[in-house]
Amino acid sequence: MASGTFATVINCMDGRTQLPLINWIKERYGVDYVDTITEPGPDRILSAGHPEDIVGSIKGRLLISVQKHASEQVVLVAHGDCAGNPVTKDEHLGMLRKGMELLRRWDLPVDIVGVWVDEINWEVEVIAEINRPKH
Repeated sequence: MASGTFATVINCMDGRTQLPLINWIKERYGVDYVDTITEPGPDRILSAGHPEDIVGSIKGRLLISVQKHASEQVVLVAHGDCAGNPVTKDEHLGMLRKGMELLRRWDLPVDIVGVWVDEINWEVEVIAEINRPKH
């Protein structure tokens, strides 16, 4: 088991979103570290459930974070001016919610938070939250 506390972010590869999210997560959850899983347009990938190999890779990396680092929070990100998923904010938010549902179906002992990051100030806005399953 790693020393220190962890949360996990499933984020776009866009470098503009990285530090704002890491700082926000560390402050909101009081964790020492943020495991980062990146893909271009992760809200699109998880909402569609494919490509299956990428979804499987995301799940595998998330399992490492949960099982080896005891991460209890997972933040799924959608953001403005996304080159990997160039759709409207409303479309992003719909995909974000669907992606969160896929994460929920994996039945991991984590809280899932869907966030929007605006492309002007790179500020984080909570869109939806799903509390961890009670076992």
